[in-house]
Amino acid sequence: MDWKIFVTIFISVFIAELGDKTQLATMLFAADKEVSKYTVFIAASAALIVASAFGVLAGSLLSEYINAKYLHYIAGIGFIGIGFFTLYNA
Repeated sequence: MDWKIFVTIFISVFIAELGDKTQLATMLFAADKEVSKYTVFIAASAALIVASAFGVLAGSLLSEYINAKYLHYIAGIGFIGIGFFTLYNA
């Protein structure tokens, strides 16, 4: 395993997830006194694993047909578009 890549991905995803809707929804579920905190943790973790698996699969398939350089451009434009959309709706 390439630990440099592992740490880079871990830090990037960890920072991106802080304070996002997923974390807030998980906090709300955990705030319910009648719900097991272990169930919330396991369910949220499983959901993130499955979502990440979809991302890896999609990236692997797309890289077969689209140059990685162009995928980076597409992702960057997508993030900028989401940023503008978020600012517009704020």
